[in-house]
Amino acid sequence: MKRAIFPGSFDPITLGHYDIIKRAISLFDEVIVAIGINADKNYMFSLEQRLEFIKASFKDEPKVTVTTYKGLTVDFCQQNDVKFILRGLRNPADFEFEKAIAHTNRDLAPIETVFLLTAAKTSYISSSIVRDVIRNNGDYTKLVPDSVRV
Repeated sequence: MKRAIFPGSFDPITLGHYDIIKRAISLFDEVIVAIGINADKNYMFSLEQRLEFIKASFKDEPKVTVTTYKGLTVDFCQQNDVKFILRGLRNPADFEFEKAIAHTNRDLAPIETVFLLTAAKTSYISSSIVRDVIRNNGDYTKLVPDSVRV
């Protein structure tokens, strides 16, 4: 069984994340969307809200599992027999950042990172942009799945 983890903070999930997950469904038997818990970060949305946003977005998709984890992503992978880490790339800066993490992960464990390019129509969207739009009372609904309503 080919299983992939799509790790992130998803604060909140965006249409870019959604697109990557939907496209990964055809590549893997299971896509585990895993919210990393980082006590040092200040999130706009609670862990429970972020879990619910993602679960609601994929409620009709049996190949998508949503969970949380602490610590290194490769440790989660090894503990859960996951061989692939899925990452989305929006631009060259994302690639350089993600490449360094992928090399480090491969040094730590026999885990492969699979990169998917974001769709052109969502390549400008990031969670930080969405949070800024929300903080300033803008129309964020064009940037997130329908499940994200505040």
